[in-house]
Amino acid sequence: LQHLQDDSVQHPDLADRASSETERSLELRTRDRQRKLISKIDAALRRLDDGTYGYCEETGEPISLKRLDARPIATLSIEAQERHERREKVYRDD
Repeated sequence: LQHLQDDSVQHPDLADRASSETERSLELRTRDRQRKLISKIDAALRRLDDGTYGYCEETGEPISLKRLDARPIATLSIEAQERHERREKVYRDD
């Protein structure tokens, strides 16, 4: 964060300022994604502790090992995730 504050110095050149703002925006977006991922990892660890890890939150069915290998923070089975994404798309298109 100190780096972001230090880099907020006004640049006399418009292109330099735009470049700096783009880099800053990318840095903030990356940090936000990492923060969200850490939160999901913490939630997965809690599910491990309480014995619900590896089970779909929607159906209660086991999540396939292939899916968990690919995405250890998964909370939905492939089928439930696909249904969720289809519903999301329908509402987004409205």
